[in-house]
Amino acid sequence: MTFDALWAAIEPVGRDLRSGGYRRFAWTREDATLREWFAGEAAVRGLSLTLDRAGNQWAWWGDPDAAASAGRPGVVMGSHLDSVPDGGAYDGPLGVVSAFAALDALRARGFIPSRPVGVVNFADEEGARFGVACGGSRIITGALDGERARGLRDADGTTLAEAVARAGRDPAHLGPDPEALRRIGVFVELHVEQGRALADLDRPVAVGSSIWPHGRWRLDLLGEANHAGTTRLEDRRDPMLALAAVITAAREAASARGCVATVGKVLVEPNGVNAIPSAVRAWLDARGPDEPDVRAVAEEVAARGGTLAVEESFTAETAFSAPLRDRLAALLGDAPVLGTGAGHDAGILAAAGIPAAMLFVRNPTGVSHSPAEHAERADCLAGVDALALTVADLAGPDGVVPRPRGEDR
Repeated sequence: MTFDALWAAIEPVGRDLRSGGYRRFAWTREDATLREWFAGEAAVRGLSLTLDRAGNQWAWWGDPDAAASAGRPGVVMGSHLDSVPDGGAYDGPLGVVSAFAALDALRARGFIPSRPVGVVNFADEEGARFGVACGGSRIITGALDGERARGLRDADGTTLAEAVARAGRDPAHLGPDPEALRRIGVFVELHVEQGRALADLDRPVAVGSSIWPHGRWRLDLLGEANHAGTTRLEDRRDPMLALAAVITAAREAASARGCVATVGKVLVEPNGVNAIPSAVRAWLDARGPDEPDVRAVAEEVAARGGTLAVEESFTAETAFSAPLRDRLAALLGDAPVLGTGAGHDAGILAAAGIPAAMLFVRNPTGVSHSPAEHAERADCLAGVDALALTVADLAGPDGVVPRPRGEDR
């Protein structure tokens, strides 16, 4: 099947016709449709489909268990299919569609791998529903405790355990999955670039070098509900003023420390136009090249709001395997090597000691997490070719990738 046909099959799923953006949240009807599509594509290709303890889907060409036992674990490519609210079409799905298209291209060329080749769809990468990014990969690596994961709640109060159960899976299974991890010899994630470095460099594809430290914090700002028309200004305890200070502080603290910070989600109680709020809950996303600076931004922002920053997730800097990075850059014609401020499942696996790499496909606008996110068809096809070339190299007779040690990780 061609890239175009694969892309067209999922393009309508979860799309808001008014905004043009996508709402593909974990363990929802839209997510189930996408998971069914993934399973169908695996079946059409004769791939074996497995689910790990977090519900991540793995489609295998070859026997990953036998290969792992023989010391030749598989080469895996893929990404995720969920989205942020009103997100773009490419963030995540481009990597999954490109993985199937790359596998098709390899087979069309008569390539026979010397180790299994897998395609993965990671669950809940964005964390848009339950608040923890890369949930599927964090759970199987143990970075997110299974008990904590089961207790995560969405905006309607539904727990992850309840959502997983409604989707037909046993939430008791959520937890580390060393058997799933031992099948992976190397993981390569293709992703649309979330910036415009490649547009400036006039190159279609780049290799990832590292992921900045990044975290999410919750800030609870308390006030007192009262009448908007009869309460004197001097008598008000309005938490929206603290929210304004938090938003301003995020910009100022991040700018001063060479970071980026965003207050992108807010809940207001009671959320009435003629009522002074009783409470505001805000979430801060902060990222930067240096972990102490990122954490300092969160502390400064919380202090300006007169509250504490409750850490909901944090990922330290993740440097991808240097030998693997250099190998792929050379293989792809001295492709540019770029760092990123965005988190990815590849980073979670790399932090767990699995050789991992990323390929970025040019985004002409640099816009992401928005309906304006875009990649030209020619660049998408260049990404498929780069991914196929990468897998052919890694899954060929001499495609051995050592587990990282120390600075090689």
